[in-house]
Amino acid sequence: MSISEDEEILQDFLVEAGEILELLSEQLVELEQSPDDKDLLNAIFRGFHTVKGGAGFLQLDNMVECCHVTENLFDILRNGQRDVTSELMDVVLQALDAVNEQFSDVQQKNPPQNADPELIAALDRLVAGEDLSEALTEVTDTTTPDAEALNEIVPQAGDEITDSEFEKLVDAVSDQSAPTTVAVNSDAAAVAAFVEADGEISDDEFEKLLDQLHGQGKAPTKNASSSDDKAAKAPPKIVPKPTVAAGGNPNHISDDEFDDLLDQLHGQGKGPTAGAKPKTSPTVEKANVAAKVAAREPAAPAAETTVRVDTQRLDDIMNMVGELVLVRNRLVRLGDKSSDEALGQAVSNLDVVTADLQTSVMKTRMQPIKKVFGRFPRVVRDLARNLNKEINLVMVGEDTDLDKNLVEALADPLVHLVRNSVDHGIELPAVRAKTGKETTGKIILAAQQEGDHILLSITDDGAGMDADKLRAIAVSKGLMDEETSKRLSDVEAFNLILAPGFSTKTEISDVSGRGVGMDVVKTKITQLNGSIEINSVIGEGTVITIKVPLTLAIMPTLMIMIGKQAFALPLVSVNEIFHMDLSKTNVVDGQECISVRDKAIPVFYLKHWLVRGANESASANESGGDNAHVVIVSVGTQRVGFVVDQLIGQEEVVIKPLGKMLNGTPGMAGATITGDGTIALILDVPSMLKRYAGKM
Repeated sequence: MSISEDEEILQDFLVEAGEILELLSEQLVELEQSPDDKDLLNAIFRGFHTVKGGAGFLQLDNMVECCHVTENLFDILRNGQRDVTSELMDVVLQALDAVNEQFSDVQQKNPPQNADPELIAALDRLVAGEDLSEALTEVTDTTTPDAEALNEIVPQAGDEITDSEFEKLVDAVSDQSAPTTVAVNSDAAAVAAFVEADGEISDDEFEKLLDQLHGQGKAPTKNASSSDDKAAKAPPKIVPKPTVAAGGNPNHISDDEFDDLLDQLHGQGKGPTAGAKPKTSPTVEKANVAAKVAAREPAAPAAETTVRVDTQRLDDIMNMVGELVLVRNRLVRLGDKSSDEALGQAVSNLDVVTADLQTSVMKTRMQPIKKVFGRFPRVVRDLARNLNKEINLVMVGEDTDLDKNLVEALADPLVHLVRNSVDHGIELPAVRAKTGKETTGKIILAAQQEGDHILLSITDDGAGMDADKLRAIAVSKGLMDEETSKRLSDVEAFNLILAPGFSTKTEISDVSGRGVGMDVVKTKITQLNGSIEINSVIGEGTVITIKVPLTLAIMPTLMIMIGKQAFALPLVSVNEIFHMDLSKTNVVDGQECISVRDKAIPVFYLKHWLVRGANESASANESGGDNAHVVIVSVGTQRVGFVVDQLIGQEEVVIKPLGKMLNGTPGMAGATITGDGTIALILDVPSMLKRYAGKM
């Protein structure tokens, strides 16, 4: 069938195969660390086998070919005929990359491209037991067996066929288009599914059924000698030959074989009692076998416990819940002003139900962060081999859930940070040995929920960072003068690496050194209403901590008034609030500052930036006298103070886009409707500071 013939089957394949391929990436790296893990070898074998089966059903022959030869290699590995080595895993991971590329083609509704012939040839040679060096250098196309190849596989007349020869024969004549897989423990309905609508099963279908029941490499060991020399020149019809009495019909299935069939299907070891064999044609005979199995134990359909829902529908529901939250906020505000006790009780109940509904809908959009973490074992493994480093990656809190949009948005920033830890953080084995460390470095990737936020951390036990060196680099690059750099705390110095164009690398490589990337990471995190902080100790390592909200759909904010206009400050940025005397400000480096616990905090009047016509030379006295409200906000490790006219309080808001005319306005993240029905603009603190104050 073509890819477009059955969209539902295709989507099922994309979901199942996508999950398997993600898992395989992690399992293959784990196998390299535990090469003798039989369970892991079997799991990887089953993974490639399942993807091959689904691809075969959709007639994606190119994907079937790549999966099939990789599956064969893992059959050899799990049987102990080859050892798992890093060099062998290099080839296997290339095969996985090829399958992933083909899978990506299918996702885009394009025919999958052929895998590199050299890769297929290398895998074939590994399967054949040849030297790895030969497998990687010599190329032979073995995807289509010819008559000469079959002559080598098919036994000559009078010879016995071994398990290995039988398996190769099956592989050689296979059309690589497997039907739906029948597992060893599948129920009788799976067998009955092979029977056609008219109650008959064809010879080919029955043969494939038996092949799948026996499993690859586990064919019957009965004698399978050819009757004449023609068998060595043409692919024979592969049917397990039962032992029959003289004059018996070889196409009949014996009671013992029927018992074995049931054993494989149910594991019961209880076949039917001996009885007369029906004198029917081979096709009818096989159909009767399937019908017997189906009639013996009818399978009750399993109850569905999950439903696949399009993400767009979840987004629509979340938007409607957001509108409900706005109505709830409005009613709560009105209820507070009313003296009607019954109305107040009803509004209170609505508040509780709406909060529960909001939480439940948010959970439907949640995904485990493992969706992101799953790619890092491969990233660390490949990069470490490229840099000749030994690194052990430890992942903690993979089951931590957060909004699916955040899962997707965090992928690139985390990849960059992990690559930096591998490249900048972990030292070479020889260097670590000289400093008394274990030659194998460690990177810990962790996630945990803290209230309505998620904390992510990347920790390495590498060389750490020198704060004085970072200060000197900042001065040399013209980012600040020497006097300013001396006033930086160590944490502020560490966070200099997030500045655009800042790099500690003296040489540019394909991994890092151009001074781009970390500033992009910071920008991306702040766009997610998150924050990033860096701490380091020379010789001990570095910790990068990221804090992001659980969801982007509904945001807790601090509502403020500037003049007669309401604004919303994301609560994640708010550090503390002061009501203080602004007549006692100081000027530091040309910037007006206030002193908070002996720390100079730059202070800005939001009225000057956000209210049209405000006097740029306005003083503190024009903001309502010497006393004013100051909201201290955090941008990374930097803190600044915003002078506001009035504090309204905390409120959950639903972010709405600004529209084409206002979209991209500096300092504005969106708009919302407040509890009293007015429109409030949501402030984007980092971009506002960058636009109006020239701050990072």
